Amino acid sequence: MATTFADQLRSLTDEALGALLQLRPDLVVPVPTDVSALAVRAQSRGSVARCLDGLDEFTLRILDAARLSRSADTALTSVGAILELTGGVSADDVRAAIDRLRVRFLLHGTEDDLEVAGAVDEVTSPYPAGLGRPADYLDAQAAALVADRAKLRRTVLAAPPASRAVLDRLAAGPPIGALSRDGTGRDGTGRDAMAEPVRWLVAEHVLVPISEAGRAPRPDGELVELPREVGMLLRRETGPLGVLRPFPPLPEGASRDPKSVDSAGAGQVMEAVRSAEALLDTLASEAAPVLRAGGLGVRDLRRLARAAGLDEPAAALLLEIVHAAGLLGEADAHGSSRSVTVSRAAGPVDEIFLPTGAYDLWRALSTAQRWHTLARAWLSLTRQPGLIGSRDDRDRPINALAPEAERSGAPQARREALLVLADLSPGVAPTADEVLELLAWQAPRRARGREAAHLDALSGAALLGVTALGALTSYARLVLEDPDDDTETDPLGVRAAAARQARDSVRTLDGLLPAPVDHILVQADLSVVVPGPPEPELAAELDVVAEPESAGGASVFRVTAASVRRALDVGYTANDLHALFKRRSRTPVPQTLTYMIDDAARRHGGLRSGSAGSYLRSDDEALIAEVLADKRLAALALRQIAPTVLVSPAQVARLLLQLRDAGFAPVAEDAGGAAVLSRPKVRRAPTRTPLAARLSDQAGTPVLAGPRLAGVVEQIRRGDIATRAARRAPVTVRAANGQAVTGLTSVQRHGEAMAVLQQAVREKARVWVGYVDSHGATLSRLVRPVSLSAGYLRAEDERTETLHTFALHRITAAVPDEE
Repeated sequence: MATTFADQLRSLTDEALGALLQLRPDLVVPVPTDVSALAVRAQSRGSVARCLDGLDEFTLRILDAARLSRSADTALTSVGAILELTGGVSADDVRAAIDRLRVRFLLHGTEDDLEVAGAVDEVTSPYPAGLGRPADYLDAQAAALVADRAKLRRTVLAAPPASRAVLDRLAAGPPIGALSRDGTGRDGTGRDAMAEPVRWLVAEHVLVPISEAGRAPRPDGELVELPREVGMLLRRETGPLGVLRPFPPLPEGASRDPKSVDSAGAGQVMEAVRSAEALLDTLASEAAPVLRAGGLGVRDLRRLARAAGLDEPAAALLLEIVHAAGLLGEADAHGSSRSVTVSRAAGPVDEIFLPTGAYDLWRALSTAQRWHTLARAWLSLTRQPGLIGSRDDRDRPINALAPEAERSGAPQARREALLVLADLSPGVAPTADEVLELLAWQAPRRARGREAAHLDALSGAALLGVTALGALTSYARLVLEDPDDDTETDPLGVRAAAARQARDSVRTLDGLLPAPVDHILVQADLSVVVPGPPEPELAAELDVVAEPESAGGASVFRVTAASVRRALDVGYTANDLHALFKRRSRTPVPQTLTYMIDDAARRHGGLRSGSAGSYLRSDDEALIAEVLADKRLAALALRQIAPTVLVSPAQVARLLLQLRDAGFAPVAEDAGGAAVLSRPKVRRAPTRTPLAARLSDQAGTPVLAGPRLAGVVEQIRRGDIATRAARRAPVTVRAANGQAVTGLTSVQRHGEAMAVLQQAVREKARVWVGYVDSHGATLSRLVRPVSLSAGYLRAEDERTETLHTFALHRITAAVPDEE
């Protein structure tokens, strides 16, 4: 039926053909050359399987009804035959499902002569609707039993309870069961004795033994099959197709106030962003080694989780997200002269995990923008973080950022779970089981086996603040919505719409988050309270002058002698710090803080170091003597070369670090004796392109809409016209091109072809030209010659409105058009 199927596609209007391509976009990857190629592709196993994966439970059941109701002689069915198998369901709902199948060309033909697409039987279960094969195919005695309906009912009613339980189980589907032995050894025939309930059913020909290989009927088979007629009898209460659900199940979960959902979600957003930043800051201060097999070690994951105040699964998820967002990357452990602290490892370290340069830019964004970056990375993450901590098929642990957690279907499973929530009314909070049930109805073929991935998606959404109180937040709903097609600004894609969508989501979230604050509250105990998310400039200042103590809606810092010394080290003066606290604090600055700053500034720079390996000098001889006598500095091997100068073989950085650990306040100086005040250099991993950006640039399923869809349809139509025109070429042209032609023994000579072309140029008549292209392929084209000179024929193809140039030595034949 391939030709008939192609003719049906060819007869479609451009709008109907475009609708088919929108519903089955894989058909245009790549764009087929003509309608015949499109027909072959539409009936291929892979394309049909992808189309079936997107159908809901009810539509698949109606397809099963079409398969069951096919005529044994013609293999055709009809709308009426399908309706007979769907009693108890509205005929309008059944017809709507049939229309969904027909528009996808899984069913094609007229209402009275419907044909199921050929590959459907190949990619679906051999048992439609969970019913077995007909009894006359399985066994003659079983066929005789089902032919007598009264006897069949008496036999089923007479079945012992255990046997009836077996029947009910097989009737629910699938109709195949494996034989279980009763452990009594072998029967008189030398075969293993089967269990008594099954033996009774087989003896009464209610079940038929079949072989496991090929499922062929076989008396000593390893399996048993329930004939179709018996299964339909046992389903007399529910109908031949079982329980039919034309509409998705309604969740019974609680309904939340949408404002409460958004408020709770905004709080979780702040916590997720803070936790991600804490993980990256911890890695910046102490990098983690990359395992030889790839990924992050269990010990390092535990250390990072403890530092960020998270449990290990949450830390693993956030690490996967920041890595996918390009904020975390791998760097050569020996590829930089900058000093990087690395956590202890079992052996030599070649690569380490470090924040990338993009992390510094990300920190300068608003909280809503930072969350949007994380959310997009999570949605496109081709990994399943829920697997981290479990073991793979070879009983090896799956570590964070390890290749074993890679799952290409994870983004689709994540989006499927969230779209279930998006389809519900705002504030509806279904349970996880209800979400799985909805997914199983919406796309049963796709949802089967993905339960773990869907549950992982729901837990990740709760951690990121995509959901709150079990319901989807309004700003996350904007992220999930498909961008509208904008044919004027972006006719071939969705970039402009996606950017607009991102702005809407960020704007909505910004309205829910507390406004960034530019002030602090300094307490008498030197604690600093930030009553809201700090502005980026304030956050950078607090990172230098104070130590973080707690985070949340209002974060708490503490000013210590060490933090004041750190501020002086990066270039602040005492006056700068006094001005900073006076400008930022809405409460009076405690006198204790003023004294601490002045005291630290007075001591700061009292000691100065340089290279000798390094040297240490001071105008205070007593201070030099105190340092030289300090046993905690013995490892520096200090040696006095003058009353005010000490030298050490250690480098300056190590000398400064150990002096500060011992409670002194040295500063470095350059060759001219000027103090060197600078922020410590922070090493970063190479910048990585976020996963979401990489995936958006890769070729995938095209977005077919507007001009792009019209262009694809037109290209297929043009190719079909060209193919059919080539098939209608005159026999002499086809023979000259090497095609087999019955009864033709010779081809037209080149001189005769030139004469035909010259006459066509004079008369401006159309001719069929056979020629060999640059790849050696023999082709034919119907053209109107324009000129014949300089070894070339120039001719116009009126169908495509293009001018072609043919080299004369490549022309094999020319025949006037007879039309």
